[in-house]
Amino acid sequence: MTMPIPGSERFASRPVDPDALAAELPDSLPVHSVTQDQIDGLDPLTYEVIRHRLWSVTEEMGEALQRMSGSPIVTDANDFDFAICDEVGQEVQVGLYNTMLVGAVDLAIYWTLRNRATNPGIREGDMFLCNDPWVGGGLHQNDVIVYQPVFHDGKLFAWTSAICHEPDLGGVGLGSFSPAAQDVFSEALPTPPVKVVRDFALQDDVADLWIRRSRVPMLVSLDLRAKIGANTVGRKRLHEVIDQYGADTVKAVMKRMMSDAESRLRDKLRSLPDGTWKATGYQDQSHEGDRGVHKITVAMVKQDDRLTFDFTGTDPQAGVINCTYAGMRGGVMLALLPMLAQDIPWSAGGLMRCFDLISEEGTINNATFPAAVGRGPIGPAWLTGTLVAECLSQLLDCSPDLGKSVQAACCGTWDTAVVAGLDQRGEAPVPFLNIMMEPMAGGYGARPELDGMDTGGLFCIPMGRIPDVEMTEFLYPLLTLWRREEADSGGPGRQRGGVSASLAVALHGSQVPAGVVFASAGKAVAQNNGLAGGYPGNTGLEVLVRGADVHRALAEGRIPQSVEDFGGEAEIAPCYAQSYLAPGEVLYMNWQGGGGYGDPLRRDPEAVAADVREFKVTPGAAADVYGVVLAADGSADVEATAERRRELAEARGSRSGAAPAPDPAATSAPDPASDQASDPAGTVDLATARRIDDNLVMSGSLVGCAHCGQKLADTTTDTQLALLRYDGPVTEAGPQIVSDPRDYIDDEVVFRQLSCPGCYTAVYSGVVPKVHVDHSTDIARFAGV
Repeated sequence: MTMPIPGSERFASRPVDPDALAAELPDSLPVHSVTQDQIDGLDPLTYEVIRHRLWSVTEEMGEALQRMSGSPIVTDANDFDFAICDEVGQEVQVGLYNTMLVGAVDLAIYWTLRNRATNPGIREGDMFLCNDPWVGGGLHQNDVIVYQPVFHDGKLFAWTSAICHEPDLGGVGLGSFSPAAQDVFSEALPTPPVKVVRDFALQDDVADLWIRRSRVPMLVSLDLRAKIGANTVGRKRLHEVIDQYGADTVKAVMKRMMSDAESRLRDKLRSLPDGTWKATGYQDQSHEGDRGVHKITVAMVKQDDRLTFDFTGTDPQAGVINCTYAGMRGGVMLALLPMLAQDIPWSAGGLMRCFDLISEEGTINNATFPAAVGRGPIGPAWLTGTLVAECLSQLLDCSPDLGKSVQAACCGTWDTAVVAGLDQRGEAPVPFLNIMMEPMAGGYGARPELDGMDTGGLFCIPMGRIPDVEMTEFLYPLLTLWRREEADSGGPGRQRGGVSASLAVALHGSQVPAGVVFASAGKAVAQNNGLAGGYPGNTGLEVLVRGADVHRALAEGRIPQSVEDFGGEAEIAPCYAQSYLAPGEVLYMNWQGGGGYGDPLRRDPEAVAADVREFKVTPGAAADVYGVVLAADGSADVEATAERRRELAEARGSRSGAAPAPDPAATSAPDPASDQASDPAGTVDLATARRIDDNLVMSGSLVGCAHCGQKLADTTTDTQLALLRYDGPVTEAGPQIVSDPRDYIDDEVVFRQLSCPGCYTAVYSGVVPKVHVDHSTDIARFAGV
């Protein structure tokens, strides 16, 4: 736990009342505003035309940044975003790129209005730069925002912003990732808002001060100018819209966009049942040398048209796995935008009015200064979003209309590897630094009626892309030996999670060792959980193959196909470490797929057979996890599959001391003539029951199994579902568990499965610490169904 630093609380930005903020501003900074009558008086056609024009402004800003930036993080991977905000900083229109940043942009503008309006002042022709994650704008120091006030007739009319991840801004570690950091002073320096442009001119002293800190100053300098250029485009295009339609009309549209987004989200929330949903997840290791797990927990309360996310009980800040309030808020937006607002224009300023955040200060997803926060967006902020998505999915799954938005966890986290060294391919050696962006091709989570997209991307970057291999080899002295999808990496389920991929690279054009920094999670405890009994996707794995000689193998005409083919010794990389890659050695990365949905024993056997033919699932996993026996022609053997699934279901019961199971393929209600069906205390009426998820239904006050009708709880008397619980070795989760938890942490990790005591259908499946408290059995989430 880092010691608090008096005075640092000044830089902690929080949401504000926009009217109160406007009233605080000095007379020297008049703002443009409109009345409610002007907003209500907009005609629908004008509103839609201007709304789409504002959207096109953000898109053009994005194109400008991509064309000017020389960083593959921007040009290839699309790790950036934009926003148009109103006069006090509320986000009117945001981009489809890194959506976690949406939770931070307005916070920086609020802070700037409160702390820069008088000295040095906010004037036309100014732009500010900020990378202080406590102030906002970004989620860690490598997220750098450049933003500008836009004036009309001498009044502050709006703000535009451009933000992207910078490859390196100094600090102890390569790429500004310091795996051993215990506080922010080992990382890149946080810079509160500073005026980098005055009177439309870049300030050379500030620009020099900024780029001097970086190991790649030319790239950082180019990105700075690219963001200034993007804002310039935004300002010019916004003035063109104002000139065409009038300032009052454009501002009325901006206000209407936020209020419409708010009202549409509130209407959607009212249509859903009230209740409380909980989720808990873990970060394995907090820093180099740590062998513990660190918990984030959330209780989502839905009441009428409002959500409350209560993170009370989250572990204290530790090591490098912390994010600020902006990161926690960004994590919430990561889940809310695609799941609840996928059919609502993303006027984030209105959407964020629909939820409240409760969190203890000094925790890993609400860290106080001077905590190390380098891992913030791709660690605790991302996990926050995954847990919120889990709660939202459980809420939405019981809705016939909104259930299509349900989705198991996507790849769960970002596997970070930074490689830096000396490029000796040219006449003179030059340094290089590359953040491996291949994990952008993560597996998407499964949905109730769809498999997850294979290597489909990241949940938090809808427009994300994977780098071009040839461009990577052109820019850096690296040889890509393979980049391929990996079988069994998608979480098993009735609907399979999307598979992930792996990468093997070696130095090529450098005769000296390169430095390597690792920073990741999800290697001991799953970050990519399934839903409704679906299994998690694969765990992550990074390996350095020591003593290999790749170039000799290639010279002999031998192309290695696996880590073992390289020879040498496989050195498993910890979650957080600093290491090296020598010439001839290999860096192997296997990042994470999406979680499954539903019990894999209920997957269509022919879908499993097709997965085997397409190398998405191995034959062993088909038989042992899905219970599908393949015939000689590759199709599913129907009779043998039914018997195999019966065996696997009975094994679930016998390990818990239960009676033999019925046929797991049974999907209808019990025979009305049977004793079980005639016993109202033992069953629920499936004919009148309402769906909760793939396996659970509710009839009156009774919660039961959707497949066999077994009563699992009475909400008037019970607090937990009566499910069979099993804790076993993680290998029983299937071959997608590619790493051994004992290589990373000391806590015991288990494969936990909760099953129906009637038909042994899996209701919950996870790879969790043995001390994990299950929320899937809580009755509170059924209160309003």
